[in-house]
Amino acid sequence: MDFPFASEPSSDDVAERDRAPFMFDVIIAGCGPTGAMLAAELRLHNVRVLVLEKETEPASFIRIVGLHIRSLELMAMRGLLERVLPHGRQRPAAGFFAAIPKPVPQGLDSAYAYLLGIPQPVIVQLLEEHAIELGAQVRRGCAVTGFEQDDEGVTVELTDGRQLRSRYLIGCDGARSTVRKLLGVGFPGEPSRNDTLMGEMLVGASREEIAAKAAELRETQQRFWLRPFGEGVYSIVVAAAEVGDRAKPPTLEEFQQQLRAVAGTDFGVHSPRWMSRFGDATRLAERYRVGRVLLAGDAAHIHPPIGGQGLNLGVQDAFNLGWKLAAQIRGWAPDTLLDTYQAERHPVAQEVLDNTRAQMELLSTEPGAQAVRRLLTELMDFDEVNRHLIEKITAVGIRYDFGEGPDLLGRRLRDIDVKQGHLYGLLHRGRGLLLDRTERLTAGGWSDRVDHLADPTAALDVPCVLLRPDGHVAWIGDDQRDLDDHLSRWFGKPTG
Repeated sequence: MDFPFASEPSSDDVAERDRAPFMFDVIIAGCGPTGAMLAAELRLHNVRVLVLEKETEPASFIRIVGLHIRSLELMAMRGLLERVLPHGRQRPAAGFFAAIPKPVPQGLDSAYAYLLGIPQPVIVQLLEEHAIELGAQVRRGCAVTGFEQDDEGVTVELTDGRQLRSRYLIGCDGARSTVRKLLGVGFPGEPSRNDTLMGEMLVGASREEIAAKAAELRETQQRFWLRPFGEGVYSIVVAAAEVGDRAKPPTLEEFQQQLRAVAGTDFGVHSPRWMSRFGDATRLAERYRVGRVLLAGDAAHIHPPIGGQGLNLGVQDAFNLGWKLAAQIRGWAPDTLLDTYQAERHPVAQEVLDNTRAQMELLSTEPGAQAVRRLLTELMDFDEVNRHLIEKITAVGIRYDFGEGPDLLGRRLRDIDVKQGHLYGLLHRGRGLLLDRTERLTAGGWSDRVDHLADPTAALDVPCVLLRPDGHVAWIGDDQRDLDDHLSRWFGKPTG
């Protein structure tokens, strides 16, 4: 099987004379995890990408974030997992839902059934480097201040007064997204009702004292923890006294006061590495696309960080959008393909908002909420309940609506064994894949967009599957004519 380099122009490239009036095919506002991942996905398809980042330097503070199962799978699909793993610490895929301590559920459907804790600046740097290696341009100290779109493209105004022209503009510029505001897209939801302080700092108290106090408060104070990083440094979370201005970081004195209020001691905290506050504001953009301007990541949705889903949700937005937007730019996308970005990802974000709302209620110290928490804790002793909630948090339970069919249809396929090694190793170039156990089918006129592996030994219990570039199963069967219909649905008209 031949896997051509995606950076080599193929027969369906957009003619250079048609692209000439545009400096770039896509401008991305924001070089966080979502923006960097999206840039890389677009470059796999030879799309000219510029990423604008208003900050001149990467963040200096070290905040640990978690890559959940689905994000780890996506990293494996693009050959990034081996680059990422040495920088993180693996922990069991358990205890995510409302911080209820339960063991890893049985039978999680993934070869990467763990959480990878990794410093946020590190994962951003790794994804940015990946995008640049693929040919994306990144400009720091530069942000979008305005734009105008027409039928052909978008004219983007920058902070230095310059204007750039591109075919599309993508807002990956965070919760206070300038692109979303200029686009006039509504961002309905609820403002923050409860703030929480989070930081990393040195602690003077002994490990034994900290462990004893944490055990004492575990049942009633769910928004409180001290977790050791080593060398006397602890990750600290404690409820804030009131809702504050998140543009201003909290002070060490605030941490000390709130620790004393909640735990009766400030544990001798000092020398903070970084400090921040987060609230439980929950909002979802009414639309992900208006013409040639789209939103992804925190620009499209915000929610409390409980369960650690935010970064993962944004990276998964990028994987869903990247190949579809590239197909649109390169001229082979079916008419409705780009519309499926919102159709698929908006409901996923809505589910994340709902489960974080539920989790925040379960963290309340009110008697009713505590009673519900105790009941749910009992229910999670049933493996089916525990597994369902973990699959929800880690996004491996997502099933897009591709119509009637087997349960596998619309779900992502796990990294199964194939004769060439592992399935995800065949998806590094961001192309579709026909995995054919019958050895009778062909990708035919779509072979410039879809690879074909004939492998009767593949660890599948169905004859054949057609995978989209994001690993979701778009078709199951063994009939060539039916396959051709679905190739047209997802990969446009055949060539030749």
